[in-house]
Amino acid sequence: MTIRRFVVPITVDENGDAEVYSPVLSGKLVSFRYVKDDFAGDDLAFTITAEGSGETLWAEEDVTASATRYPRAATHSTAGAAALRADTGEAVLAPIALSQDRVKFVIAGAGNETSGAFHITVDG
Repeated sequence: MTIRRFVVPITVDENGDAEVYSPVLSGKLVSFRYVKDDFAGDDLAFTITAEGSGETLWAEEDVTASATRYPRAATHSTAGAAALRADTGEAVLAPIALSQDRVKFVIAGAGNETSGAFHITVDG
């Protein structure tokens, strides 16, 4: 197991918006750490996706402070049916795999030319 961390600094434009990409990554996504820095306002919203597939990795609105998330995806049988735990009926979740893909960050409502960063940890 090799855990790697990538830091993606982001500075938004005068409208509080930005679209930024990580380097190309491969491995299982472990976590995101959002570091607020001087992003302003309580209506910050971001959508983080895998560039190639468009798969949502983390999307959240009204973010007011630094935060860490460990995103997971729902799993399925080979027939495409949702995999559920027999005892509770809850979805079975698994780490999200990235294969030679960049992570795309779309930021909105962050204030005028403010900044922050995202730390991405990947196993692999």
